[in-house]
Amino acid sequence: MTDDVVSARSGTPVADMARWLGEYNINGLPVVDADDRVIGVVSATDLKRTQRAAAAGGVLTAGAVMTTPARTVRADDSVVRAARLMSTSGVERLPVVDEEARLVGMVTRRDVLQIFARPDTDIGDEVTDEIVVRALWLGPKSVDVSVTDGVVTLSGHLETSGAVAIAVWMTRQVDGVTGVVNRLTSQHEAPYRQPA
Repeated sequence: MTDDVVSARSGTPVADMARWLGEYNINGLPVVDADDRVIGVVSATDLKRTQRAAAAGGVLTAGAVMTTPARTVRADDSVVRAARLMSTSGVERLPVVDEEARLVGMVTRRDVLQIFARPDTDIGDEVTDEIVVRALWLGPKSVDVSVTDGVVTLSGHLETSGAVAIAVWMTRQVDGVTGVVNRLTSQHEAPYRQPA
């Protein structure tokens, strides 16, 4: 995300926002209240639609033209969630908020695409280094990791089904991963025995 965000207040005139879009080369901006909580979003399309009305007389403000409620993501949400929300909502950018709905950044479609455009070799290296070696404490050759167009295939044998579940779950969280094919096997969990 970008943490240097141009934002407006409810009373910001449309003319100011239109000027900011050109100055900062952006296509929309969040509208925040006095506590920096996101209360709406104004897009370039919103501004074009209202410029004719503003030309006819009167000063339009962000509060009059913003879209509410604003669709937002939290800073700890996954990139996949942000991408899905952009796709289903038909928006190019999403305000990023903290746990109290205060603006902390902005994520754009371009930001998301750059992550999903990661080379397969980078994704494979991260899965091997961060998950197989560091999280599971295995040798780098213990699990075969292959990546094609963002789809990771995990093959090999792990000691427990829990380790398999962790490997698959963590792999899904890696930036750029679009799917996981699980070909991992495990020994059956040892049965629970009552202590003597």
